[in-house]
Amino acid sequence: MTLNAELRQFVIDNFMFGKPDKHVGDDDSFLELGLIDSTGVMELVAFLEGRYRIKLQDSDLIPDNLDSINKVARFVESRLQPCQEGDRGAGRVIFGVECS
Repeated sequence: MTLNAELRQFVIDNFMFGKPDKHVGDDDSFLELGLIDSTGVMELVAFLEGRYRIKLQDSDLIPDNLDSINKVARFVESRLQPCQEGDRGAGRVIFGVECS
């Protein structure tokens, strides 16, 4: 399953109660569609941290990172990139290993 498909399934199961009665495009805003609220953001964060073993900081909790399937996918992919020598992405966790 692709990352986008996995994220879409999470949204359908958790915010649309398993019944995608309206189409949600990959770039559609969760907030504008009324699919997610502050509690929903916390559910999404818990899912991302558990499923992809990444740690989100308070500064990550912005619409640019979490307000559509594509935005979430880009954000997760940016956190899953391997740590490079000299990488100063403090707090970034890649498969359980913190970059420092």
